[in-house]
Amino acid sequence: MSATTLTRSREPFPVTIPGLRISPAAGGLWRVARPDGVVLGHIERAGESEPYRTRRLLPGGIRSMPLGEFWSPSDAADVFR
Repeated sequence: MSATTLTRSREPFPVTIPGLRISPAAGGLWRVARPDGVVLGHIERAGESEPYRTRRLLPGGIRSMPLGEFWSPSDAADVFR
């Protein structure tokens, strides 16, 4: 994560995706969860000209694996549905 990401304030995710709760975790980082609260992973964006990077939490919730990079916030969130 870059210094720019760390200094940005938490902001809401740019789109709403039915069936997912996406909440700010840090500047440029959002937590993706099911409506029942189970965390599925994270979406990160380092800057305006950077793609959205997605990571899915693995069973146990400590490690994660990359899912891909997307230029659209909707496409990034859709990988969790």
